[in-house]
Amino acid sequence: MATKHQQILQHIDHLPIGEKISVRQIAKDLGVSEGTAYRAIKDAENKGYVSTIERVGTIRIERKQKENIEKLTYEEVVNIVDGQVLGGMEGLHKTLNKFVIGAMKLEAMMRYTGADNLLIVGNRTDAHELALEAGAAVLITGGFDTEDHVKKLADELALPVISTSYDTFTVAAMINRAIYDHLIKKEIVLVEDILTSAENAAILNISDPISKWYEYNHHTKHTRFPVVDDDLHVKGIVTSKDIIDYSRDTIIEKVMTKNPITVHQKTSVASSAHMMVWEGIEILPVVDEYNVLQGIISRQDVLKALQMIQKQPQVGETIDDIVTSQFQDVSEAKDNFYYRCEVTPQMTNYMGTISNGVFMTILTEATNRALRVYKKGDLVIENVTLYFIKPVQIDSTLEIRPKVLEIGRKFGKVDVEAYSEGVLVGKALMMAQVLDRT
Repeated sequence: MATKHQQILQHIDHLPIGEKISVRQIAKDLGVSEGTAYRAIKDAENKGYVSTIERVGTIRIERKQKENIEKLTYEEVVNIVDGQVLGGMEGLHKTLNKFVIGAMKLEAMMRYTGADNLLIVGNRTDAHELALEAGAAVLITGGFDTEDHVKKLADELALPVISTSYDTFTVAAMINRAIYDHLIKKEIVLVEDILTSAENAAILNISDPISKWYEYNHHTKHTRFPVVDDDLHVKGIVTSKDIIDYSRDTIIEKVMTKNPITVHQKTSVASSAHMMVWEGIEILPVVDEYNVLQGIISRQDVLKALQMIQKQPQVGETIDDIVTSQFQDVSEAKDNFYYRCEVTPQMTNYMGTISNGVFMTILTEATNRALRVYKKGDLVIENVTLYFIKPVQIDSTLEIRPKVLEIGRKFGKVDVEAYSEGVLVGKALMMAQVLDRT
């Protein structure tokens, strides 16, 4: 039987797109406390089918597909530009495929404005009206309002008209930045992208006998299974070690390991891999904020995802990508590693010297490259002792010399020194774990 929390989520999921949601109304309709209703609404917001917009309220939105993450919804635009919705609130869930800056004559402006566009324009009521008729939403800059008949038309067409106090140039820059950030996020693989859902996973109940473990083990070849109660709350993990010396009639609850390690759907796959290596486990339960099981991920799932990430083209450029692109391998021998890296403006802080985070990234990259000569696999830095000796100026050339001190089957220890113009500017001692790809 579904819990009250799950019943509220199902109720919200069946509400029409664009409908406003209130804690008090949900509590009244479903006969639950306002606290329970509030927690469920927040969970629905985390899952992506409810959104809270300032000065508008909480509304039901269409769940955005991951492959369309680079397309912003109008309600996201409202939050980005700190806007106020003047009309067309029911269309806030819709996505825009491009935005048009209305800095030209009306006829020319309309040639570039079509369905699913966002026209960014000032106090020009005629342009507001024509854009809506063409199927585009409107973002009015400078804090201006619009005529009542335009607001009425926006409501009829379910196309938002938004007002912001920012100027046109600032608004365009803010939206561009948001789209760019979305592109970077698109490439970060999360647990929710690879999990096996609870409906399809092998799960044991606290009241099941150990014989059920043997049955699952035979079919899945796994030796580790999550244990839940009747409401799907994760209560423990049972492994082959736990059931040794117990009869097959023994109840799982008596032998399971309580308080197991879990992850959330928004946890990155890289973080999950680190957890699995460090703890030496093959399966992780995936839970929501109330410890209700959403699914499981296995070591094989994580390895496949990590290998897939490395084969994907990079769309949004992160600091790591900027650093990597500046790296030059000038090593003279296999065991005498030597790299150069130019310090670009993006790598510096407000004083014009290399930022601490970027410096750490450079030394980590050098460590990874040195260890990959000896070890094939995904490396996870476990321990760092870092010394900043002298500041490094913008446009400097860093010379990085990693020295492998010790290498084992599952780890590596590296001493890294960084020089600028022949002067030692920093050094680090790094320990790395190796996650085999086999």
